[in-house]
Amino acid sequence: MKTKFKILMASLMMAGIIVVNTSFADYEYWDYIPVFMKRADLEKSVSWQSGGRDLENPGKIYYKSPYIFVNERYKGVHVINNSDPYKPVKEGFIVAPGCIDIAVKGNMMYLDNSVDLVAVDLNTKQVTSRIRNVFPEPSSPENQVFYDYGELRDPDLILVAWKKNFK
Repeated sequence: MKTKFKILMASLMMAGIIVVNTSFADYEYWDYIPVFMKRADLEKSVSWQSGGRDLENPGKIYYKSPYIFVNERYKGVHVINNSDPYKPVKEGFIVAPGCIDIAVKGNMMYLDNSVDLVAVDLNTKQVTSRIRNVFPEPSSPENQVFYDYGELRDPDLILVAWKKNFK
């Protein structure tokens, strides 16, 4: 009887192990990996592109008549002319790596270019000023902890985005 009991218990344990292993076999998990840019490239990265782009990962929306500004997380800002609400026109896109937030006062747009605060004149479509290292680096979308390992990271690299990493 003890032998049959031991065989039964061993069989149940094996079945349990098989069930647990197969239930996780198709489980896809992901995390985020940081995307870096050299400081010199970051400072030349804010620019105006005519025409529009499709919204991929929209963030905050800002309205200043007649324009709607839609943040594209980590990429920049969509500029949409809403003079005719029935036919909004995509006028352009302000490329700004690391951009998460914007504000507009008068004809000036203030945005974060990763860790820098940048002012863009909406009339001339040019950067008028930049203040370096005002903001912390962008945190990951899931507040994942990122270890930069101190001395292993080139101090000239600025974190500008997070990319999904499927494993």
